[in-house]
Amino acid sequence: MQSSLNSEISYRTLGRTGEKVSIIGLGGFHIGIQNNENTSIRIIRTAIDNGINFMDNCWDYNDGVSEIRMGKALRDGYRNKVFLMTKIDGHTAQAATKQLDESLKRLQTDTIDLLQFHEVIRMTDPEKIFSSGGSMEALLAAKKAGKIRYIGFTGHKSPDIHLKMLQTAQENGVLFDTIQMPLNIMDAQYNSFEKKVLPVALKNGIGVIGMKPMGAGTILKSNTVTPLECLHYAMTLPVSVVITGCESLTLLRQALRAARSFSPMSEETMAALLSKSAKAASDGQYELYKTDTVHDGTAHNPQWLG
Repeated sequence: MQSSLNSEISYRTLGRTGEKVSIIGLGGFHIGIQNNENTSIRIIRTAIDNGINFMDNCWDYNDGVSEIRMGKALRDGYRNKVFLMTKIDGHTAQAATKQLDESLKRLQTDTIDLLQFHEVIRMTDPEKIFSSGGSMEALLAAKKAGKIRYIGFTGHKSPDIHLKMLQTAQENGVLFDTIQMPLNIMDAQYNSFEKKVLPVALKNGIGVIGMKPMGAGTILKSNTVTPLECLHYAMTLPVSVVITGCESLTLLRQALRAARSFSPMSEETMAALLSKSAKAASDGQYELYKTDTVHDGTAHNPQWLG
């Protein structure tokens, strides 16, 4: 699964797509929160210059600012150096098409490598996406038209919802190219995507995108693990890429250091980390994306769903 295209950062195969992606991916939300646009662009280009080729984004991040800034950063030859992913929220074909076209314009590209359904966080979401006139129709048409290359989905609420999405896709004759989910030390011990969804994705050759290795920073507040341990734990799992947010060059350097120093953790090391964090992980208090609505963008903005 792992190969080296760069002397310092490892690359892995993105499931059955065969695409080679860096072990670390640059989170899209965090590159849209800087006061100075030039700082955002510098973070993105520095990441690419140092071997990170997986770019994460979403139509709704920072009211479109994240995509706009990434589009500007990918000028001057940078676009062809990356695997570009973004996400849409719409559950209707009309909403999904509108959001995709806006993303293409903001990102200043004719083709997005991977488009994912964002925030599949309700048990009713899969049925709506695959219904007649639903957003899956729009994405399949967009793929046929060459606007996107691959299709996947994301979510952070419950592994059971991910499994429902995979089941609904199978019933409709669709096999997703990718699946994105929280994979971290705490997740392994509470309502776990790692235990429930990861094996199913691997069995079906779906490229696994890990996210929230530090739980949007909340896991670090437990004082049980370090940033480097969080990143290395996530990278040790059989994932294609681990998305991490880097709102500053300092955090980008931390991510690069983690990627360059990475070697798979032993079972003993992973067990020790899980043991050390077991009490903190037991009730999901450090995984607010599962237990609270604070991270549920479409819950606060239902109009995005269409």
